[in-house]
Amino acid sequence: MERLDVEDGFDVHDYRHGLKLHAQERETMHLENRDGFACPACGDEFDRLFVSEKRENSFGDPATSFCVVRTDGQILLLTH
Repeated sequence: MERLDVEDGFDVHDYRHGLKLHAQERETMHLENRDGFACPACGDEFDRLFVSEKRENSFGDPATSFCVVRTDGQILLLTH
């Protein structure tokens, strides 16, 4: 299982073959993991990925476990 590499930031184009874009706005993206990529935080396969370049983000109750990863310019929220 390939783990998302966020060492030098996250570039969705490196993983576009296995991520399906569900929604995109100017500073955010919501993607589905269709290729079984592993979470960069815990190493387990994740279901959904939210990527944001915003300074502030708020979320409702995801009703599932999740991991948060910070790069220099982004916040990644991965649900399992």
